Amino acid sequence: MNSYTFDEILVGRTETFNVVITEEMMTSFCGITGDVSPIHLDENYAKERGFEGRVVYGMLVAGFLSTLAGTYLPGEHCLLHSVATKFAKPVFIGDALTISGAVIEKHDVFKTITVKAKITNQHGKTVCRAEITAGLAK
Repeated sequence: MNSYTFDEILVGRTETFNVVITEEMMTSFCGITGDVSPIHLDENYAKERGFEGRVVYGMLVAGFLSTLAGTYLPGEHCLLHSVATKFAKPVFIGDALTISGAVIEKHDVFKTITVKAKITNQHGKTVCRAEITAGLAK
């Protein structure tokens, strides 16, 4: 876990991490949220709608933006203020995702940063874009 303070964060700082989407993640997300949409749970249903398989929950994918902010950029001292997300392409079980972010603004008065984030799959295709505003407790 990173522990950047506000003074240590510079515009342009980047962080990246990787994750592979598993069946266990889907099962846990379903159990926590109660989202039982068949597009996420039924292989045949998803294929009948033109997808290669069950579609991973968008909010499961977006949840890694919280990991980006709370663990990597800025890390320990982070308090999320907002996350604006755009889902560009579907994600499927087994996809290897790269989550990356770059600080694009610092706001001295409120001790917040703005991070432009992107999630790509193993084919280099962007599956999610986001803009994160985070406060720093230090």
